[in-house]
Amino acid sequence: MKYLSRWSRRVGLFALALYCAGAAAQWAPTKPIRLLVPYATGGSGDIGLRIISEKLSAAIGQPLVIDNKGGAGGVIGTELGARTLPDGYTWILGSDAPFTIIPHLRKVPYDPLADFEPVGLIASLPLVVVINPSLPVKNMAELVALAKTRKLSLSSNGNGSSAHLTAELIKREAGIDLLHVPYTGIAQAVTDVIGGQVDMTISSVGTVLQHIKSGRLRAIALTMPVKLASLPDVPSLIEAGYNIDVSVWIGLLVPAKTPKEVTQRVSAELTKVLETPEIRERFANLGYVPGGGAPSVLGRRIEGDYAKFGKVIRDANIKE
Repeated sequence: MKYLSRWSRRVGLFALALYCAGAAAQWAPTKPIRLLVPYATGGSGDIGLRIISEKLSAAIGQPLVIDNKGGAGGVIGTELGARTLPDGYTWILGSDAPFTIIPHLRKVPYDPLADFEPVGLIASLPLVVVINPSLPVKNMAELVALAKTRKLSLSSNGNGSSAHLTAELIKREAGIDLLHVPYTGIAQAVTDVIGGQVDMTISSVGTVLQHIKSGRLRAIALTMPVKLASLPDVPSLIEAGYNIDVSVWIGLLVPAKTPKEVTQRVSAELTKVLETPEIRERFANLGYVPGGGAPSVLGRRIEGDYAKFGKVIRDANIKE
């Protein structure tokens, strides 16, 4: 009977845990939610967020008010998010620069690993290595072979950018040197590759897809091991024999100490939205790989990229 009594108590506790978990998943906001975007409108993260915002708003049951607070590479808006009341009514759009790159280049007024709670990964954005078609190469092996006979130039959207750090990884893995030509934005960096002033660049797919389709740029490799419908014949760097897996990520976060029932509910609804055919099609057209999953998926991504990019920046002595 004692054994039965203990078992009954365990069953009761288990049932209570299930009830609490169910109750937690039913967090229901009672007023509009501020969605803090630390960038100006029109960037890849802002676009991805706006694509899902209507469906996510309907799922949560409250309007999502997008508030763009750009500046300092995302640091200004990200700091604002870190200092916001953790009541569930402010969400932050996170991305690689202010969370996993800039903190290694300069002091930032927040801790990217301690001042936020991950909610969910919205998408990963593969980068693509593109060259001027006049270069006599059609794949990574030929590009590396050419780079060993003469120094090639590579443009990027700035020192410490994802493109720059990916180039450093390629240099290390392939045993080559590249002349880095930093720009203040990716548009001019791409334009000068098309014009032949620079040999190559690394860019988000959406930025250069039209130029690849028109033949003004040649795609050599994707930086993420994924097959894109828009570039079905372009292999990844891993397929080409280089242990490199890099992509830009965008995700939802909230200030640290936000109740767990908030992150659990929003994460679950975000995952459902990202699984809808409409959203998957729209993301595919932009070269985005949908995210989703538990908050821990985004948490592991941030921690992994923070460590990876920190090492690259230190090893290459990269400064802003």
